[in-house]
Amino acid sequence: MQNYLTQITRPLLAWYDKNARILPWRDRPTPYRVWISEIMLQQTRVEAVKPYYERFLSALPDVFSLADVPEDQLMKLWEGLGYYNRARNLQKAAEIIVREYGGELPVSFDALCSLPGIGAYTAGAIASIAFGLPVPAVDGNVLRVISRILASRDDIADTKVKQAMSAMLTDILPVRVGDFNQSLMELGATVCLPNGEPLCASCPLAHLCKAHLEKLTDTIPVKAAKKKRRIEDRTVFVILSGGAVALHKRTEKGLLSGLWEFPNTERKLTPVEAKAFLQEHNIAAETIEPLTGAKHIFTHIEWHMCGYLVYADNQSAGFTWVSLQEFLDDYALPSAFRVYAKVAKNKL
Repeated sequence: MQNYLTQITRPLLAWYDKNARILPWRDRPTPYRVWISEIMLQQTRVEAVKPYYERFLSALPDVFSLADVPEDQLMKLWEGLGYYNRARNLQKAAEIIVREYGGELPVSFDALCSLPGIGAYTAGAIASIAFGLPVPAVDGNVLRVISRILASRDDIADTKVKQAMSAMLTDILPVRVGDFNQSLMELGATVCLPNGEPLCASCPLAHLCKAHLEKLTDTIPVKAAKKKRRIEDRTVFVILSGGAVALHKRTEKGLLSGLWEFPNTERKLTPVEAKAFLQEHNIAAETIEPLTGAKHIFTHIEWHMCGYLVYADNQSAGFTWVSLQEFLDDYALPSAFRVYAKVAKNKL
């Protein structure tokens, strides 16, 4: 199998040279820029990342500024991207890089792997793209491409399978290692698609792809079924009083830890139950209006939400009350509350 894969390097690089997407992080691939892009791209679409990437680098252009930025500002820059621990780990890693490496990312795969938030794939991407080190970068796209080329029925969710494919790729890495790693990712993202039919007619490796030649692309790659997500019902309150909206900060542990949110509670509350909730939190409600429901999917949990718009006569000390400008500029709310954030912005 290893010898078989040596055939993919030349046609794949030729295809990449002509078809690579123009992406902001491919312009001047410094270690810092590559690192930020790879963290942002984890479990997030390229088109969603683009505006965040530009804004983030404009505000935090280097490791030193990232290490020093206040957490609330960091969360505001990350607002809407989700998986907020990625941002926290970026800052933790930046602090280590400043303290132990003089503000320069280490030119070592193992040292990169030791930093918070950086696993084997991200370390491989930084090491190969930014430093030209001969290491593979194996993500879901790459696993899918290689599985199809080899018509492998091994479970790509299995760590041992990923390690075996990484070893096979290590043996065939060309001089242009960074471009080669990116070409595999690019092929998986734009041609050898994860959902729906792969675009085999446009693939530079179709003549080498055993899954294509044997008509197995609909069953390869093999991946163990994900566990079913747990459904949680929630009620969200958009409470307005005196030109301000009520917010609450989540605890430092668990889902969406340390982020700001609208007051909310488990279960879908009836109007009578919602009024009782407000009274328990010392809110004198002038009016309570039902809001559109919303749904948000996390990795293992799915929130099914209902909401209430509340005009209150008082600002309870149990919440933090912020103006529209503060809400827009200073407070990062998870995208789970996007529907209700829009209501708050329109009503303030």
